[in-house]
Amino acid sequence: MPDFAIESRLGNNATVFGFDEAGRGPWCGPVVAACACWQNQDIPVSLKQQIDDSKKLSGLKRERLFEEIKRSSCIYGIGYASAEEIDSLNILQATFLAMKRAMENACQTFHIKPTHALIDGNRLPKDWPVPCQCVIKGDHLSLSVATASILAKVTRDRIMCELAQIYPHYGWDRNAGYGTKEHIQALAQHGITPYHRRSYAPIKALIEQMVAKNTD
Repeated sequence: MPDFAIESRLGNNATVFGFDEAGRGPWCGPVVAACACWQNQDIPVSLKQQIDDSKKLSGLKRERLFEEIKRSSCIYGIGYASAEEIDSLNILQATFLAMKRAMENACQTFHIKPTHALIDGNRLPKDWPVPCQCVIKGDHLSLSVATASILAKVTRDRIMCELAQIYPHYGWDRNAGYGTKEHIQALAQHGITPYHRRSYAPIKALIEQMVAKNTD
């Protein structure tokens, strides 16, 4: 289970933001990032015992924890990068852009600035205003990062459910935009949408097929 060991090593007076994202792999929709900070490690014991990597939790438990986190003393922010930004920047840089937006959201909402950032993964953004540290499998290790993982995952799932109401054929409320059989079949029958990531190989290949067909 994640704990505050990494945060504690940064000092008693540190304001540590943990960052995680949801939606790097799907073929459509935004990438969503969140940051979370438990100032002075002030977290209810019952909540501390439940927070974990979002992928280990059921959808219902993630939803419940999401609401509990928002009602708690947690400092948090959420940011997005669109499919168009992903295509323009690449998914890594778009993820860092979403993280920066999440940090800005938290700072504006809670009137606080981080002294350190823990970034889930093995790559760091450039030119950030605070010191950053990679934490591989951070959502397994750090309570700040694990909290962010829940916030990001639930937010993105909700976005994809909303988009599924506009484009019901693709099953985004069930597959979150990943390349499932249902999604692939819908692409073949209905084509791409404005929310598909055109730089991703399967979508790019489909566009090329459509162009070739129209030029024959």
